[in-house]
Amino acid sequence: MVKRSYYSNDIQSFLNQDNYSIFGEITTNDQFSAEDLQKNTWNSEIEILKRELSQFLDGHIIFEYTIPRIGNRVDNIVIYKGIIFLLEFKVGEKKYPSYAIEQVTDYAFDLSCFHKESHNRLLVPILISTKAHSVKQEIRILKDNVLETICCNEYEIAKYITEVSLKFIQDEIIPDDWINSLYMPTPTIIEAAQALYLGHNVEDISRNDASAKNLNQTTKAINKIIDYSKAHNRKSICFITGVPGAGKTLAGLNIAVERQKIAEDEHAVFLSGNGPLVDVLQEALARDDAKRNNISRKEASRKVKEFIQIIHHFRDDAISVDTPPVEKVAIFDEAQRAWDEQNLTDFMKKKKHIEDFNMSEPEFLISILNRHNDWATIICLIGGGQEINKGESAGIYGWFDSLRNNYPNWDIYVSDKITDDEYSKGHNFAEMTKNMNVNIIEDLHLAVSLRSFRSENVSNFVKALLDVDIDTAKRLYEQFNNDYPVFVTRNLHKAKLWVRSQAKGSQRYGLTASSGAKRLRKYGIWVQNKIEATNWFLNGKNDVRSSFHLEETATEFDIQGLELDWTIVCWDADLRFENGDFKHLKFVGTKWQNIKSADNILYLKNAYRVLLTRARQGFVIFVPTGDETDTTAKPEYYDGIYRYLKSVGIKELE
Repeated sequence: MVKRSYYSNDIQSFLNQDNYSIFGEITTNDQFSAEDLQKNTWNSEIEILKRELSQFLDGHIIFEYTIPRIGNRVDNIVIYKGIIFLLEFKVGEKKYPSYAIEQVTDYAFDLSCFHKESHNRLLVPILISTKAHSVKQEIRILKDNVLETICCNEYEIAKYITEVSLKFIQDEIIPDDWINSLYMPTPTIIEAAQALYLGHNVEDISRNDASAKNLNQTTKAINKIIDYSKAHNRKSICFITGVPGAGKTLAGLNIAVERQKIAEDEHAVFLSGNGPLVDVLQEALARDDAKRNNISRKEASRKVKEFIQIIHHFRDDAISVDTPPVEKVAIFDEAQRAWDEQNLTDFMKKKKHIEDFNMSEPEFLISILNRHNDWATIICLIGGGQEINKGESAGIYGWFDSLRNNYPNWDIYVSDKITDDEYSKGHNFAEMTKNMNVNIIEDLHLAVSLRSFRSENVSNFVKALLDVDIDTAKRLYEQFNNDYPVFVTRNLHKAKLWVRSQAKGSQRYGLTASSGAKRLRKYGIWVQNKIEATNWFLNGKNDVRSSFHLEETATEFDIQGLELDWTIVCWDADLRFENGDFKHLKFVGTKWQNIKSADNILYLKNAYRVLLTRARQGFVIFVPTGDETDTTAKPEYYDGIYRYLKSVGIKELE
């Protein structure tokens, strides 16, 4: 078992232990074989902390405490008088870099949110730039149980630890209980992909408390199916279902990584039709890999693309050949969004100039893996209510239709929730699977939203809100609003101030709106100006193209499958509320037109479902006041939306 830290001892024992012995223990527990620069840093930390803590009669000290979520390590932790001090050293540094302040602040909030023994404990981040000048600062709470980061030099550590412990009287902490505390993280999909790619286990980066579905069980179930298929030369297809944010994409990425560990010749690949998601994940992994391994971005990018690919490239590559692909295991993200026969056939004829093509996307994708003579496994990740584009309304029916008509010998594995209307879309499951080899496995359903780690009821609230189930929406809102804030405002400036004030450390925030929200342009929200997803999701606060600047707006197409910590959801007149129900419209030319197609009504509803489930920690809904002089943005177009949101109990942003 890997230790949580490289060194841990009570302060008195640390003071009495010789430096060489302490250093030896740290380096022995270092699984990454640190370079000389890091070893010199440890020697400096030992000397400085021995001097600074020399007058402390009790307390506990830890070197290199690992945060399992993404493998980050806190330089030092001092537990003293019931307070957790997080020390981040910058040895030789003469200033207090903003990135370092953000780094140690992130550590504190990470522990506050996900480390069970830290939930109600005072956490004090301290940045120690050893050669910097003293700065005058006030000791104050930043948010909840986390103090604002203290910046000091190497001679002020004891002073600030003493000052904080006198100002805040806390109950004592049993060090071993804190060190070995249950860790319940819910990383962003970007962080999760980075951690898996680096070799961390899914148990390290996903919640495993009793209230959440253990993603590891789903991975085990899929591995068992793959191994059976491989051993018996069977072709199999699995459907993983789950609520929005339950970790379906994380499960898919984990399976791809796991299978590569088990057998490289399987060439497991994660495929998605979600362009922005693939672009962002590929770029995030490439940047991280290039930095950690000192290789070129081009080389890092090439490696990543073997692991994560856009589904259309995989599909197009198979059109011109009839040989089996190198992949034996293919994970298809958002499989319910696969195109039906009419739309894929039209696309192939118009864009690819292939006249004799007449298959749906599910049928064609199954046919590609079916080319293998021995075995193959397809894993379809299915989300309910996620169809947002033309040709996607068939949902999972298209997969079963293709299997029944063309591949009846394939083994089918589904969860017991596959019959829910969100997935079956009114089709009778028994009829869909008649005379087919269907196996029910409960672990193929992920029932709890992990995206909104502060509340597992958010996805249910959004569903009730869009279904006009006022009583349910009101009840759910009252349950989570203290921990997961949701507000409404008619002032965009206030909304921007609020998300900026809520986000701490590197927590990300941004503007979102539906792709049909064309009349929000008068408020500076221009959805027709397409964002560059990699810049918007990955770049820092100094880049005007990033989400932090609250200038460029992401639509449902940009943000589906991804998430931010805090969002502003901008609500336009395309989804109005009149006479007790929603009215669906699109803006064409110079005026609004009613949407009559059932499919297009569904896409618009799901667009707002996506937007309202992208925030991990909270969001504010901006509803314009309208303009009496503008016939395309009349106040009555928006007032009904505002009144409806207030009727379900959503509080006004003050």
